Amino acid sequence: MKVAPSVLSADFTNLQQDLHRVVSGGADWLHLDIMDGVFVPNLSFGFPVVEAIRPLTEIPFDVHLMITHPKEYVRRFRKAGADIISFHYESADDVSETMDEICAAGAKPALAIKPGTPAEAVLPYLDRLYMVLVMTVEPGFGGQKFMPDMMQKVRFLKEKAPHVLVEVDGGIHAGTAPSCAQAGVDVCVAGTGVFLAEDPAAAIHALQNA
Repeated sequence: MKVAPSVLSADFTNLQQDLHRVVSGGADWLHLDIMDGVFVPNLSFGFPVVEAIRPLTEIPFDVHLMITHPKEYVRRFRKAGADIISFHYESADDVSETMDEICAAGAKPALAIKPGTPAEAVLPYLDRLYMVLVMTVEPGFGGQKFMPDMMQKVRFLKEKAPHVLVEVDGGIHAGTAPSCAQAGVDVCVAGTGVFLAEDPAAAIHALQNA
């Protein structure tokens, strides 16, 4: 599995140092959670942080828009440095139009689904998606408990579209990673399990080799 440490769990008073630790430790991507306080009951960060850290590394930026109207912000996040942009099926904007905007901006489109949304919801879009993000916790806050029944969605999606990457986000650590790998997960997002680890490189390698 690829590992995308979630920047939300980094120490923002030492952000450059924290990012260097995980990137040099072997992270494949960096995952950036963008929250608007409306779609999810939390606020995170926006364009200035993405722009500020973009020069620090060349690895892909996996930007997860947990916002009500993702379509209108796609081009600004792409300009800030996003390589992959995921938005929620449950958001207020039209799914196809938002995907069109992501592709037109030159980023790779990904569609995220909450735990309560069936995997079948993404079927009409699989032929145009780079990735599906299966939330394994309710979006909005880090440190939640992994939902193992979400692996059924992963298996369903890999059977229907093996060419589409499946990413999971929420409660991923060395204890839950093996079930993700067995289900066919391609990319795992890990926050506290990497950034708060005494040895981030060891934590990343454990996930990659689950």
